[in-house]
Amino acid sequence: MATTSPYATRRSKLHRREHLAAAAFIAAPVLGFLIFIGYPLLFAVYASFTKWTGLSEPVFNGLDNYVDMVNDPYFWKAMGNTVFLMIGIPIGLIISLLLALALNRRMRGTTFFRTVYYVPVISSLAAVAILWQWAYNGDFGLVNQVLAIFGIQGPNWLQDAAWAKPAIIIMAVWKGIGFSMLLYLAALQSVPRHLYEAAAIDGAGAFAQFRHITIPMLRPVTFFLVVTSIIGGAQIFIEINIMTPTGGPEFSTASIVWYIWQKAFNYLQMGYATAMSVVLGVLVFIVTAIQFQLNRRSEFSIE
Repeated sequence: MATTSPYATRRSKLHRREHLAAAAFIAAPVLGFLIFIGYPLLFAVYASFTKWTGLSEPVFNGLDNYVDMVNDPYFWKAMGNTVFLMIGIPIGLIISLLLALALNRRMRGTTFFRTVYYVPVISSLAAVAILWQWAYNGDFGLVNQVLAIFGIQGPNWLQDAAWAKPAIIIMAVWKGIGFSMLLYLAALQSVPRHLYEAAAIDGAGAFAQFRHITIPMLRPVTFFLVVTSIIGGAQIFIEINIMTPTGGPEFSTASIVWYIWQKAFNYLQMGYATAMSVVLGVLVFIVTAIQFQLNRRSEFSIE
């Protein structure tokens, strides 16, 4: 008859103890996810099918919120404004890349310029929005004063439906350019120098090296910045709420998150606001999945 050795018994007890300790460490983030993300997400999906003020009990109303959403012109206007404001994403990435290329050269003062460009990133978004709101003032704003030096009559930026969205885009690009620039700069400094040396020996010029070496090596950083920028751009709110608290002239700057906030907390239409949030979340997920697929295909094409 086989007997279990004392060593095997001690080892099994040690394994059980280690498994319990591992389970205890894993339980904390899992419980945190279930409590703070999983449950609110499931409740949001349920609430989107209810008529709910946030103060009363939710009353199930089927697809009424989604039908109202399809027929709501302000929803489509806010969604269109949000997409339009994302024009700043490629503009910001291009400017960030150009700045990173400039700061990647050996020149005096690069540390100072890196710090200056990164200051807006670590600054309070609310404070920055208030600063730009003053700068965009049509009567005494700094922007129009600078334009007046060159003989240009600046518009009343935030009160003009044609200029309000471009004003928000300029401010958002200025705010986030330092972060993108820093990532691009780190990626540029990690590109092996021997690739450029080999390309130069083969007769490749500066543009050819940039196209066939720099751009492919920067693709992971670009992919990360595009995905995070799209997710952040879909949630733009603070800038809109501070600089144009009424949604701008003719509802020209109202983003979808700003409209959701208005419906939820000003009009107490929590059910309808939650339905819009669910739709926004699904759209962001789809766009992000498409970006991952395109990035995977581009990697395969390089290989």
